[in-house]
Amino acid sequence: MIPFDDPRLTAMGLLTEVHAGLVARMSPALVSAGLSDVDFGTLIRLARSPRRSLRMGDLAAQTGLSTSGVTRVVDRLERDGLVVRQACASDRRASYAALTDKGAEKLQTLLPQHLTDIEDLFTGLLTEEQLDQFLTTLRIIRDVVHPCATAGAIEPGQTVRP
Repeated sequence: MIPFDDPRLTAMGLLTEVHAGLVARMSPALVSAGLSDVDFGTLIRLARSPRRSLRMGDLAAQTGLSTSGVTRVVDRLERDGLVVRQACASDRRASYAALTDKGAEKLQTLLPQHLTDIEDLFTGLLTEEQLDQFLTTLRIIRDVVHPCATAGAIEPGQTVRP
């Protein structure tokens, strides 16, 4: 019989509680700016990508959305002028989502509060060593459970080709 206090259950439970708590505490600032968590996640992924753009399929993989789900998000962000679609020069079947200047400005207005929230509720609670180890641990797990999460992103040490 498996004990109910199995540390694997505790680890999963704690991770779920932390995620839900962080989302609940950080979402109001995003909502007041007219963005959902998914909208913000999409915009920040684009902002942190080479040339502030990603192939739609890579964006879907990184956000964990289906291709139709990411299409709906990009449609909404495009209507608001935060994102544009760009055709792929080498593959007419593919398209890119690219962050507009307006989208970058929207993120810049949100980031000070968002970073304060992250610091107050998360990273500021850890020592530098704890944070480094935590990030390493999260990447190990992420690479197994969500191997496409870095699709289209630049790897450390790589340079962006023009």
